[in-house]
Amino acid sequence: MVGISILWLGFLTSFFVVLLATPSLIKVAKLKHLVDEPSEDRKLHTRSIPTIGGIVIFGALIFSYSIWFPEDYYYINKAIINFKTVISVLTLLFFVGIKDDIIGTAPLKKLASHFIVGFIIVIISDIRVLSMHNIFGVEMLQLWQSYLISIFTYIVIVNAYNLIDGLDGLAAGIGFISAISFGVLFTLVGNVPLALLSFVLAGALLGFLIFNFSPARIFMGDSGSLIIGAVISILAINSINIAPSQLPVSISHINMPILAMSILVYPLADTIRAFTLRAIKGISPFTADKNHIHHKFISLGFSHTKTVLILYAYNIFIIAFALLFPIENATVSLCGLILAALSVVLIPIIIKKVKG
Repeated sequence: MVGISILWLGFLTSFFVVLLATPSLIKVAKLKHLVDEPSEDRKLHTRSIPTIGGIVIFGALIFSYSIWFPEDYYYINKAIINFKTVISVLTLLFFVGIKDDIIGTAPLKKLASHFIVGFIIVIISDIRVLSMHNIFGVEMLQLWQSYLISIFTYIVIVNAYNLIDGLDGLAAGIGFISAISFGVLFTLVGNVPLALLSFVLAGALLGFLIFNFSPARIFMGDSGSLIIGAVISILAINSINIAPSQLPVSISHINMPILAMSILVYPLADTIRAFTLRAIKGISPFTADKNHIHHKFISLGFSHTKTVLILYAYNIFIIAFALLFPIENATVSLCGLILAALSVVLIPIIIKKVKG
């Protein structure tokens, strides 16, 4: 009961910090002209909107996670490693993101910061993927394989959440769904510190959605999306390492990498699609464009609200499908998930043909 109480307190604390602090931040951002101006290229908004919402997300997360981190876990090695890692990497990413939001940052410099953060998470803190859980017949990973896969996982996830931050309420809402999903999972296995991190992030994002949902009054900017991606990557890597024996009997047959990818399905699907199309065109994968899945829905006449609600529902559906209809063979299950991920890519195409 104490653990559950801490989770609620963490959630509510971060929620109210964001709820109460954001109106003042909006005023300051407008006074100092820290806003994103509308343009005719890839931006969808038609008025000046503050871009530094990541400040309140970062502040709420650090404050709530620190104040409610349970004392019983201070001397448990892995719990305190996760705590110290979260504080250190979020601080670094916050300053990288806020610089990019205010004056811009070269893509290569941002990529270099991601490798530094990946190094801290994976090699210094030893938060890494240990097993593939029999996907393609692979169980335990060798150390070098674990390092490579884990750093790659971090870089993909953090960039995925950064890339979907192009529509009112999309990154915050998808991040909220992911955080709640991981929070429930870690609660079920009794990992209170990671459950707390999940619910603290969820609370901050729910509070932020009140101001970020269409029509948005503030954007989170890179200072927000990078923080979401980093926290979600730490949660995802830790979730993959959950052993079947730790799970309740009702879900002990679930393949953890498949479940983690299901929770992250929309950001991953959109990122893979965007990077593939850019590679085909021979341009940098980090070049901003107007060719994301959410852009396709908008071009078909869907409003911001309808588009994000469709994508929320899609993400929730894939998570529910992975839980309710698991496939025993891990490789087949992965292929099924890939096909499900492709479905969201095909939806705009099908709608366009039906309308045509």
